[in-house]
Amino acid sequence: MKAFAYLSHGQAGWIEKESPAPTGFDGVIRPLLVSPCTSDVHNVAIDCLAPHRILGHEGLGEIVAVGDQVRDFQVGEIVVVPPVTPDWRTIPSQLGAHQHCAGLITGQKLSNSEDGLMAEYALIRDLDANAARIPPGVSREAAVMAADMLNTGLYGAQLADVQPGDTVVVMGIGPVGLMAIAGARLRGAGRIIAIGSRPAGMALAQAYGATDLVNYKEGDVERQVYQLTHKQGADCCICAGGGPEALGQAVAMVRWGGTVGNVNYFTTYGDLPINNVRYGFGMGNKTIRGGECPGGRARMEKLLALIQYDRVDPVPLITHRFRGLAQVEDAFRLMAQKPPELVKTIVDLSL
Repeated sequence: MKAFAYLSHGQAGWIEKESPAPTGFDGVIRPLLVSPCTSDVHNVAIDCLAPHRILGHEGLGEIVAVGDQVRDFQVGEIVVVPPVTPDWRTIPSQLGAHQHCAGLITGQKLSNSEDGLMAEYALIRDLDANAARIPPGVSREAAVMAADMLNTGLYGAQLADVQPGDTVVVMGIGPVGLMAIAGARLRGAGRIIAIGSRPAGMALAQAYGATDLVNYKEGDVERQVYQLTHKQGADCCICAGGGPEALGQAVAMVRWGGTVGNVNYFTTYGDLPINNVRYGFGMGNKTIRGGECPGGRARMEKLLALIQYDRVDPVPLITHRFRGLAQVEDAFRLMAQKPPELVKTIVDLSL
């Protein structure tokens, strides 16, 4: 089969690879809709993948084959797959850490330790536990945006422990940050302060529930939040963008007793500056939570229910649409270039 994969030294391109065959609990899908992610771009850039690892962990497809232990799905059904498809039969999974089923961040196997979805066919491990049917009233585009973007953004709001009436800062208004805004609103936030600069993101931030916009290019974000909150700081902050310095800024912007939920993907190493004492906030009595978004069928079904019952619509995240497997590369390159009008790309492979 033809597939778009990591090659070597920051390079991605086309390869030919043997089509997968399922055994046991696994299944094989023919991807019909995929969305390149900035984490695909990051993984290629930092050379953390095995050569010829097929990219892509956001998508849906038609089941074309199942292993002999699959019980709930049949060939011909359309399913959406979350990025995290763990081994549910490990001790960490039983302890509630399925994202780290075999070690740190090992639950996200698609495009990391196993081949991903940017191909003519893709193997889905433990199909009954990791795939979900798309309910009535949910479009395929919405389902794909739910798999990672809504999933991760909402998880940021959960990690930050957003409570009704809270003042929440969301750092980064790319697609995950925008869904973090939506997630904070769903959890009852009062004031939502969105930090970013990209015009497309700024407009959508307000549509998803942001009450205040802070442009980090117009001055120190900590000072701006300090002034907006009358020197009190926010109740919580969701860190969904920026470099390592962003976590320190997030800590600095929450009040004493506040919480930071980090879903940012840091691709650099070194110290994280979290003991920031500017403007009187500091590190005192604050909580930082971070991690990979949840996975599995149950999580996916709950995310789809949010869309089905009109609680959130992630489709406006899609600003660029492509058609055909050959255009996966164009969509991937666009995510790397990040033009001002871009939020998210999607590729229809059903042709």
